[in-house]
Amino acid sequence: MARSLFCRAVGVFQLSRTSPLLTGNRFYSQTEPEPLTVRQQNNGIRRIILNNPKKRNALSLSMLESLKENILTDVNRDDLRVVIISAKGPVFSTGHDLKELTSAQGREYHTKVFHICAEVMTLIQDIPVPVIAMVNGVATAAGCQLVASCDIAVATEKSTFATPGVNVGLFCSTPAVAIGRAVPRKVAMEMLFTGAPISAHDALLHGLISKVVPEERLEDETLAIAQRVCQASRPVVALGKATFQRQMAQGRDAAYATASKVMVDNLALRDGQEGIRAFIEKRKPVWSNKAEKAHD
Repeated sequence: MARSLFCRAVGVFQLSRTSPLLTGNRFYSQTEPEPLTVRQQNNGIRRIILNNPKKRNALSLSMLESLKENILTDVNRDDLRVVIISAKGPVFSTGHDLKELTSAQGREYHTKVFHICAEVMTLIQDIPVPVIAMVNGVATAAGCQLVASCDIAVATEKSTFATPGVNVGLFCSTPAVAIGRAVPRKVAMEMLFTGAPISAHDALLHGLISKVVPEERLEDETLAIAQRVCQASRPVVALGKATFQRQMAQGRDAAYATASKVMVDNLALRDGQEGIRAFIEKRKPVWSNKAEKAHD
């Protein structure tokens, strides 16, 4: 099962493409010379930066396509260990570009926008490495959905979160999928029905984010988490992430059956045995970072 879960976690990403480790994405806005997103990678940490602050980092179709490409590019490389999604400017993201959602664009275009948005949010949870949202400022609608979809989220004290679509006649139904799985039902419903923002501390209280830090500590705290992730075995983390997502969709008994089997399979991995030997021998483990078996 470990191999099947690991393969499932990475198998859908065969569309990934080889590219330089330090790059800006090729998707550009029509009015800005800057790329809509910027991708950087160093020491196993990939940073994807939403880079359209003049439009409050709206998740336009082009922005979503760019974000998707930056998530998928070289996602199966052994030297990719964690992804951080952040944004340039005082706003993380205000969600979809409402100018793309008028009748003039038509139903087919609207369908494409929401399809790729759902695809991006799903990819974040399905790729084999953890994804961290680094939030400084406002995250609303699909921007809040993006935060909720990430495995970990660190935000500043001034950050706020909202699903205000109801106030402009467009209920945040797709953001509700991610948010409703991240916070208690009644908290989600109040956010969705009123559109009222919640503070970073309330977001932490309800489980929408993982940590609240002063603005000047945001990058250091986020990188510290990412660096801790990088210290672990990549295939063990990939197996754990895939298993967590699977068991969360199951009933209690099925979840225990799944997790118990995977733990046995995890022990059969080369890195699983290396970690145990290192603990017994009181030394640091030397990971292979390969999904290879130590025994059947």
